[in-house]
Amino acid sequence: MQDIRAKILSNEKIRPGYFKMALDAPGIKRGARPGQFVQVRCSDCLDPFLRRPFSVHRLGPLEILYEVAGRGTEILSGKKKGEWIDLLGPLGTGFSLPMKNTGSRAILIAGGIGVAPLVFLAEVLAERKIDTIVLIGVKTKNLILCEKDFKATGAEFHIATDDGSRGSKGLVSKLFEEIIDTPKKRPADSTCSRQDIKVYACGPNPMLRSIASICEQEGLGCEVSVEERMACGFGVCLGCAVKLKGKGGYKLACKDGPVFSASEIAWQVI
Repeated sequence: MQDIRAKILSNEKIRPGYFKMALDAPGIKRGARPGQFVQVRCSDCLDPFLRRPFSVHRLGPLEILYEVAGRGTEILSGKKKGEWIDLLGPLGTGFSLPMKNTGSRAILIAGGIGVAPLVFLAEVLAERKIDTIVLIGVKTKNLILCEKDFKATGAEFHIATDDGSRGSKGLVSKLFEEIIDTPKKRPADSTCSRQDIKVYACGPNPMLRSIASICEQEGLGCEVSVEERMACGFGVCLGCAVKLKGKGGYKLACKDGPVFSASEIAWQVI
């Protein structure tokens, strides 16, 4: 983990209310894995007081993808190329990755801004020659993010919109069930066994809960990146506790996560 001043290389609006920022942070970049995050101080004063967490979106320069959702991200959206910001990272536990050329398959599922950590993951999976399917769920077609980035990895790409304006109409969890039930996608009808298929998901908790339930029914391994409020970023404030099943107690999203096995989370309280 490094605490540095990083130079802003670009801060581009990619959709109304959505921005992508590139940062010169070679030390943090070298240690980053898919699913990890950085903590950003959005201003040089104490307003807002707390840093904001952002998934590592891509590596070239270090990139973060964010939605303007409050005072911190509103300030961040006004930052210009050449300015400097405080950056802490890489933080957290990322996704587990399959070995290269193992014949395994990955299914990546994102809801809205949940695409943020999954582009980096898709690029690493492509480097490892892992057959990948990407499912994106949004309210309407104007909110689709990162389509070109996912397609550039060679992944099979599907969209679900709540209003039916593009792709399948309905929730992305419904699309996931349809993909699993399609004969050519089913593990039993391919060279992959169910043990060789891994699901990775990031998005709102109701979506993650549904994906986790489907994976449990289908016998598929699943990792989720939870969207909890993380104040400190490294396990001191205890404000991002995630309840585990049974007598598992709690783990911290910032330190033990944000990536967890979906099977260990007590979804009924999330």
